[in-house]
Amino acid sequence: MATPDTTTGGSPAFTPVSGAHRAYHAACARLLGLQHESGAWEGEMEWSTMILSQYVIVLHILERGPDEPTRQAILQCFRTTRTPEGSWGMHPQAPPSAYATTLAYVALRLLGTDPRDPLAADARKWIHAQPGGVHAVPQWGFFWLAVLGLVPYRQVAPVPPEVMLLPRWAPLHPERLLGWTRMLYQAMAYLYGAKFRADLGPVADDLRGELFPGLGPSPSPSPGPGPGPGAGVRPGHGTDVYVTGGRALRVLQGCLRGWERVHSRRLRRAALERCHRAVVDEQHASPHHGLSSVNALVECLVLFARNRRHPLLDGAVARLRYWCWQDDERGLRVCGDRSVVWDTSYAVEALLPGGAARTDLGADARTGLGADRRLGPAIGRAHAFLREAQITTYTGRVPPLRTVRYGWAFSDGHSRWPVSDCTAEAVSALLRAQDATGPGGHRMPATARLDRRALHGAMDVMLDRQNRDGGFGTLDRRRAGGWMEALNPTEMFAGCMVDASSVECTGSVLTALGHMAPLLEPAARRRARKAIARGVAYIRASQNDDGSFSGTWGINYTYAAFHAARGLRAVGVPSDDPALVSLARWLRESQLKDGGWGEDWRSCLGRRYLPLDSGLPEMTAWAVLAGLDTLGPRHPVVEDGVRWLCAHQQADGSWAGGHVNGVFFTTMMLVYRLYPVYFPAMAVGRYLRAVAPPAPATPAARIATEGPGGTT
Repeated sequence: MATPDTTTGGSPAFTPVSGAHRAYHAACARLLGLQHESGAWEGEMEWSTMILSQYVIVLHILERGPDEPTRQAILQCFRTTRTPEGSWGMHPQAPPSAYATTLAYVALRLLGTDPRDPLAADARKWIHAQPGGVHAVPQWGFFWLAVLGLVPYRQVAPVPPEVMLLPRWAPLHPERLLGWTRMLYQAMAYLYGAKFRADLGPVADDLRGELFPGLGPSPSPSPGPGPGPGAGVRPGHGTDVYVTGGRALRVLQGCLRGWERVHSRRLRRAALERCHRAVVDEQHASPHHGLSSVNALVECLVLFARNRRHPLLDGAVARLRYWCWQDDERGLRVCGDRSVVWDTSYAVEALLPGGAARTDLGADARTGLGADRRLGPAIGRAHAFLREAQITTYTGRVPPLRTVRYGWAFSDGHSRWPVSDCTAEAVSALLRAQDATGPGGHRMPATARLDRRALHGAMDVMLDRQNRDGGFGTLDRRRAGGWMEALNPTEMFAGCMVDASSVECTGSVLTALGHMAPLLEPAARRRARKAIARGVAYIRASQNDDGSFSGTWGINYTYAAFHAARGLRAVGVPSDDPALVSLARWLRESQLKDGGWGEDWRSCLGRRYLPLDSGLPEMTAWAVLAGLDTLGPRHPVVEDGVRWLCAHQQADGSWAGGHVNGVFFTTMMLVYRLYPVYFPAMAVGRYLRAVAPPAPATPAARIATEGPGGTT
């Protein structure tokens, strides 16, 4: 890696344009080298061993344990991810977690690891050293312990299936929940209502004794009276607990526990059937893979609990491999989701910054470095992939709650769960590719372009997710008020009950609508303009007093700054608008001494900006992009950010990664492996487009610098 130049203030020691040209060319070369044959880009979305542990648990319950090579790969992952204390955290930079460590210990024992093996023994020692031991695990962890038969269900927060029988207008109907939570609830409710308990054989007594020392070999397996491990001790008092339930939740859970003692068996059977039908419908609606790995795992358990020979079970289990990543160094991991459409859309924007790729790569092409010669074909393949990934069919047996057709999912075209910002980013990427000029100025064939139905259908998907406050949710429109969050029983997640608006989703949709508007029919254009006005008002209302914006899906204030500025500018808000002037002031004040930006992941938990001591590539890129939209390319703050990116670029054209940069439900930090590749490239490319007019290019060279599309 190059030695960082820490000078500031636009020092003559740094020539922004020449240095940026070299950095951008190298970044494009690296990015082009990562494209798959399908035309897509995808980097691993790393989370936690929590999901790997659940994967092992589910396979063991289903009596479909991994073969020996897979078992060794799983153990390798546990070895390479444990903390110095011998435990596991909820993400690569997290402190030890009672929840993750307890599930990992169970998984290790189910894999045949001897309890005296240091991998298991150190974890057990750490668990017992925590106040309350296993009882430091939040409720979500105790649900898994109950499924395993290690604790009675009465120690689990009630998840009654009868709620599925409520009329749809009822305030507590699960259809009002956020999509991920709703799908998980209906599966968990089946297992809870059926009091499903896995038959682990002799290892069950061993696990009880190891996790709950001092107790007898086995609690009463029935849901009725009996001591049970930790009887009288409330789970969830450890460091994993982020949300503590208030009076409303305690009253509700008290009522539900009372119902559990007196419920009608006939009503329970009907409720279980309703939950089972919902899971079956999701299997038909998502025949290739489900909404997420966690949902897919729990749905496998439902099918197994219903019928060990369930006709859909084999296919559901086979699809679990979709969520796995594996290599020799780090072993087998299970990711929370796959980011194919998401990564591909941003990779296209990085290669075609600001629309057609007008960045002056023509001179670089003459150096013989060669990366630009691949650009046109690469953009063509990416365009074809994204067109194919648009959702055009729905195979579920029950009509969906939201518009599905013509949207894009986070993962790929096989998903049936379109997301507002994924649809927006895919549309923006496609229109950028179509705006690029092909050989001799030729336009992309009309048959390859987004047709009118696809374009208007994509707009319908996005507008269907606009909330009353003018902002945009993700999978759905918000279906309940903020009071629903007060009933969050998870203890470890926040913002997981309703599909609330976010600055990021709203910014992405505004960006897409700004690109789409000239191509829409008059009636659709009027709808788009109304949606834009409401979206702009939402972003204005979301701005903090210091000029920053709070993020929901990335870390955190720098990520939200990028989306807010980008969205507002895309729909014509001028850079001297008070909201953007205020944001520009925050960018200046938050820049670090080294010229970059870096934000601690704990800012998501504390809901306040927490800077790091030094910059990070993706966060510096987000801030530079926001700065280009607010301060302008020649401002010293922006040039210092570009200097930082150029100085910290690695020899292969990428930037150092591995730091958490994404977030899910406030507390779940993620590592998007391609963020340090395409976001810095995007920032440097946009900077070049703003400060350096494109060099004249011959028709033969134009495809190398601009891609295979056509001008509008």
